[in-house]
Amino acid sequence: MDRIKRTERLSAIARILTDAPNRIHNLGEFCELFGAAKSTLSEDIDLVGQALKHFDLGRLETVAGAAGGVRFRPLVGRERANGVLTALATRLEEPGRMLPGGFLYTSDVTAESDTAQRIGEILAQKYYDRQPDLVLTMETKGIPIALMTARALGVSLVIARRDSRAYEGSAVKINYMGGGDRIETMALARRAMKPGQRVLIVDDFMKGGGTLQGMVDMIREFQAEVVGVGVMIATRQPEKKLVEGAKALLILESFDKERGVAVVRPSAEFV
Repeated sequence: MDRIKRTERLSAIARILTDAPNRIHNLGEFCELFGAAKSTLSEDIDLVGQALKHFDLGRLETVAGAAGGVRFRPLVGRERANGVLTALATRLEEPGRMLPGGFLYTSDVTAESDTAQRIGEILAQKYYDRQPDLVLTMETKGIPIALMTARALGVSLVIARRDSRAYEGSAVKINYMGGGDRIETMALARRAMKPGQRVLIVDDFMKGGGTLQGMVDMIREFQAEVVGVGVMIATRQPEKKLVEGAKALLILESFDKERGVAVVRPSAEFV
């Protein structure tokens, strides 16, 4: 193998770590890849970590122990998070987004991969200490941000459906209280979750919280544990939601019907 320059090693290390957030890489992997000593690779990783921290692109953390190593966490500083959420709120206040029933059209925004990734990273950092094993969402609009949250956490995404699919095998079905006091059905494949797993619920929108509470009930059916509930946007009213403790990035304060626009503000908890 040709001798690898330090600049090449630094670039490759940064790419490897940031491509797999929250996953531990030991020095042995890098030593084998680059043919360099552990002391050299340790210095390289320190340099990459300093650059990421300086530009508020995330943090490298050292994990001690036999299975330890280094991992990347895409932490978002308060100033950058405020900028992202303020810009997002501005977009959601554009005319034409008001929907019947007190809802807001957000699908075009969450379908943007870079926007979904930023939302997922901001949400994920609130739950690193809870160490979830899975992220659960409901089909279909919440999938992009739930997937990006799962990516930032380094865990798998599980999707509850409105009905079971033959190709997913046997499923657990429950009824829950949906919007407008309607009884709706939710299904999740039996293989999707194991007893005792720690689950983070993520969705795009919360009004009364019925769908989120349904997911909480589903997790309990699997004898798993809910470690948190995070949403992109929640309505100010009703103030009391069916699910407790949910964290929202944005608050839908009200609709200005005269101008035909929503009034959206970043949540104080995230900025």
